[in-house]
Order: sequence, then structure tokens, then C-alpha cells
Amino acid sequence: MITIKAVGLTKRFASLAAVSDFNLEVEEGEIFGLVGPDGAGKTTTMRLLTSILDPTEGQAWVYNKHTVKEAESLKESIAYMSQRFGLYEELTVIENINFYADVYGVPRDKREASVDRLLGFSGLLPFKQRLAGKLSGGMKQKLGLACALIHTPKVLFLDEPTNGVDPVSRRDFWKILYDLLKEKVTIFCSTSYLDEAERCHRVGLMHKGKLLRCDTPDNIKKERNVKTLEEAFIQIIKECEEVKT
Repeated sequence: MITIKAVGLTKRFASLAAVSDFNLEVEEGEIFGLVGPDGAGKTTTMRLLTSILDPTEGQAWVYNKHTVKEAESLKESIAYMSQRFGLYEELTVIENINFYADVYGVPRDKREASVDRLLGFSGLLPFKQRLAGKLSGGMKQKLGLACALIHTPKVLFLDEPTNGVDPVSRRDFWKILYDLLKEKVTIFCSTSYLDEAERCHRVGLMHKGKLLRCDTPDNIKKERNVKTLEEAFIQIIKECEEVKT
């Protein structure tokens, strides 16, 4: 089943094309990683796919719902964790989760089991009465993920979720993501860490608003005869720049 489909997706701000002719299909239960330098268009792409922005041209569907025509109903099936997810530092862990449960309209009589599962799932159970502002960076990211998952979304969008987080917390975070695959959640994430991109089923390289290459990490490395994605992506971007000049 295709859970994310973009056809000719384009977003312009005045004369700047932040995203240009973006085409992609992502399967159910897949982790897809979007990689690229700052300003490549990764965040704009996510905002288009989550109905936060309307495209200038092109169309997209997420979980069989049109991102413009069915924007409101789409929000019931997805979760979007931005780079600065809105945790309330003056609230405790459990209060933050309950707040987002209210936002997403999760019935109170069905909430307890979900909250307990997410607290256990993320390793936050011992800290549920701790103020969010007193959590470490890695724990804040786990709390943000728990809040995003409270309404049981089918598709999860993560915009550089481990940026600035220590290596151990990054590893733990990715373990949680892999556990989500057992529930057939589709994960679309952007990352600036190429070692994380290696953990995705497929990756896409964005540069100056365009998707330059999309395939499995192994296929991209084999195609370029290199050992790391970093080497492959440097080659691809260099070739793209040479063509323009």
C-alpha cells in the first residue's frame, strides 16, 4: 500500500523555489529518510505533506487523503513532530501527554491504556511526574514522540528529531522507531546525520529544492562504488553543481 505520494510537488516563495517538481512514493511500514544540507527544502516538503502549506503546483496524498482537499480529515491519520516540538516545560511529562490527548480528541475512557503504553514504550514511566523543562535533551525528544503518537497515527513525520541529541539517546530513539514498524506505522523523517540515514529503508537526497536521488542506502553506495552515504552524496551534489555551471 502506498501511504505517501507526491506528484510534481512545488512550492515557491516569491521567486524562490523552495521545493521543485518533487515526486515520491512511500510504502506502508517503511522508514523513508530525507537528507540534504540546510536550505535544501526538507522542512518545506514536510509541511506540504502534512497540509501545513499548500503547494504552488503539484499534488500529494497521504494515507489516501489529498493534502489540500482533505486536509482536516488527514490530520486524524498523521502526526508531525517539528524541529521545535511544542512541549510545555512548566507541565509534567504526564500533563504534556494528556494535553496533546485533549488536542487530538482522544476520549478519556480510552486514554489510560495508550498513555501507559507510550510511557513504557519511551522509557518515561519513572519520570511521568517530572517537569518537562527538567528533562534531558534526549528525554524531551522521547516525550515529544510520545505526545505525537497519543492518537495512534498511521503516518509519522519527523523533522530532524535527533538534532543536537547525544549518541546514546539517538540510538534509543531509533529503537523506538523500529518498534513502531511492528504496528505498520509509516515513518517519514529528515535527518542531518548520515549514519541515521543508513538505518532507513530508503533515502532521498535533496539539494536546492530538488530530489536528486532516491533509493536504498546500499544501492546508492554500490552505484557510486563508495563505502558511505556521505561519499555518495558528495559525489551526487558535486555533479549537480557541475551541470549547472
